[in-house]
Amino acid sequence: MIGDEDDRPRAQTGFRPADVAVMSVAALQEYVAELRAEIARAEAAIEARGSSRQAADAFFRLPEG
Repeated sequence: MIGDEDDRPRAQTGFRPADVAVMSVAALQEYVAELRAEIARAEAAIEARGSSRQAADAFFRLPEG
């Protein structure tokens, strides 16, 4: 479908998991906090796109009847 978000190319994030075997407890806690912050940022972007999509769908909806 034209304009469908799922048809867009996926960005290459370059994410490489850290070697947790060599990290201290403090470093692991910081790493987990950073990952949680990034997850929250991604979830917010998903929510914003869903809200924009709902608004567009409502605007362009054909009148019933």
